[in-house]
Amino acid sequence: MPRRWQVRPAFPIVKLLGAVALLVLVLAFGRHDPVQWVLASAAAAGLAGWALSDLIAPVRLAADPDGITVVTGFARRRRLDWPAIERIRVDRRQRLGLRSELLEVDAGDTLYLFSAQQLGSPPDEVAEILAGLRRGTTAPGAGGQSSSAVR
Repeated sequence: MPRRWQVRPAFPIVKLLGAVALLVLVLAFGRHDPVQWVLASAAAAGLAGWALSDLIAPVRLAADPDGITVVTGFARRRRLDWPAIERIRVDRRQRLGLRSELLEVDAGDTLYLFSAQQLGSPPDEVAEILAGLRRGTTAPGAGGQSSSAVR
C-alpha cells in the first residue's frame, strides 16, 4: 500500500502572504530607501520561490513496498529502493530552548532530511510507517525495530 507525505496546504499560502507583507511594509515605510527595497524584494522573492516549490512538489516523501521517492532540490524526484537505504531515523535536538525533530533517510552518500512541516506528520509516525513498509508489513510498529532508528 503506497503512502505519501506532503507539505500542509496552509504553508505555501502563509509564505506567499509573508512575501506580500514584506513588499507592503517597504512600500509603506521605506518608500525612498533603495537598500530597503532591495532587501525586501530579495526576501519576498525567496519566500515566493519557497512557496512555489511547495506548490509544484507538495509530496516530499512517498513510500511503497519496493522503496521510497524523495523530492530533491526545487522539485526533482529521486527513487530509492529499500536496499539502497542504509538507515532511517528521527534526529532530535534541543538548542536554546527550542526542540527540533527531523526524519533522516540515509542513502549512503546522500542524507535526506524532512521536517514535520514538510511531511505533514510527526517524523516518529513516518519513521514507524516506513519501518513497516520496509519489513513488508502494513501495520506500523509491527516487528522489533524501534521507530527512531531503522536499519
